Amino acid sequence: MALLLGAGIIVKLVLILLLIFSVVSWAIILFKFFQIYRANSESDRFMDFFWKSKRFDAIASQVDRFANSPLTVLFNEGYGELKKVVEGDGTSEKSAMSTDLGGIENVSRSLRRATNSEITRLEKYLTFLATTGSTSPFIGLFGTVWGIMTAFEGIGKTGSASLAVVAPGIAEALIATAIGLVAAIPAVMAYNHFQHKIRVLINEMDSFSTEFLNIVQRNIAGK
Repeated sequence: MALLLGAGIIVKLVLILLLIFSVVSWAIILFKFFQIYRANSESDRFMDFFWKSKRFDAIASQVDRFANSPLTVLFNEGYGELKKVVEGDGTSEKSAMSTDLGGIENVSRSLRRATNSEITRLEKYLTFLATTGSTSPFIGLFGTVWGIMTAFEGIGKTGSASLAVVAPGIAEALIATAIGLVAAIPAVMAYNHFQHKIRVLINEMDSFSTEFLNIVQRNIAGK
């Protein structure tokens, strides 16, 4: 702590900036961990419930039980668009969808919009983790270079290269390097982990959209 307090103003600013990056990164990591964990868990439960149910209206009445799942957003959007098509024609679901050639496409578009919206929500704040992971080592490197410059400046002023002269500057340099890595490594690891989990959820959303449309088309065909 004494060494940090005795560091030059530039190195202090570098360390403060890296500390801010690290604190914000960890806040995002914790938030995204719980968000994606709930999304995965409730998506699995929703799919079990979805396939056990026989009617869309029965699913819609219970969908709030899985509010953290992105699949429920897709279902609500698709089912809502399906109801608009049916009610707009004033006939049964089967006849309305079969006579309105744009009905299936409207439902498909609503599912795509919901998917894109959920991807944006799940990826929110991940850009900061990527930025922290890519820039923190270089910010720390800047502090390292500055600390080495301070060490050489001490040598120039005293005319001596003793350990007592160069140690403070070298210590500042090493601390800046270490803090840069401390901020960057968790951010990079978390970013890669969350991107993998989000890709899994995207695949699940694509599969669900396909199955939803298949069910609607089978209903139209009277199967």
